[in-house]
Amino acid sequence: MALVGAVGAAAPVKVVALCGSLRKCSYNRGLIRSAIEMSQGDIEGLQIEHVDIASLPMLNTDLEEEGRFPVEVEAFRRKILEADSVLFASPEYNFSVSAPMKNALDWASRPPNVWGGKAAAIVSAGGLLGGGRGQFHLRDIGVFLDLHFLNKPEFFLNAFEPPPKFNPDNGDLLDEDVKLRLKHVLLSLKAFTLQLQPKT
Repeated sequence: MALVGAVGAAAPVKVVALCGSLRKCSYNRGLIRSAIEMSQGDIEGLQIEHVDIASLPMLNTDLEEEGRFPVEVEAFRRKILEADSVLFASPEYNFSVSAPMKNALDWASRPPNVWGGKAAAIVSAGGLLGGGRGQFHLRDIGVFLDLHFLNKPEFFLNAFEPPPKFNPDNGDLLDEDVKLRLKHVLLSLKAFTLQLQPKT
């Protein structure tokens, strides 16, 4: 959780960013890279770390031994536990979340659930509806996980509508108006996270 530092300054809000697409040049991954750049420049008091979910094994409770998880899962769960909030870059696959994202959600929900009580925001880039239907499904899952999703602003991006929003060669976000929308989401997530934290 964000704490007060030794000299009285508030520690940054720690955000873990998860991408539901494993493609290196994924546009959703590009949204995370842009968010990290903003947190290192334009937005004070926000620290975003991209946590890769590609190495997580498929959920299989036979892999749990005496309350312990596989090494990759233990490390992933620790990252979630230590964060103040979560940024999901979640593409829409068949009207839902991607298999890697669902797998990550399920592993971190194994007792004890490390999602509980955390603020979260969703961004997505996709086709006509910009991943909106997948976002709604993720919100449904989050109800059971005790995640507190930011309701507004919403961020759905039609990545294929001109003018070009991303560099097709590397997935980097190019559009300045989209960057402003993303920045608004990040500022709102920071404020919402601080709002949810216990008052001291």
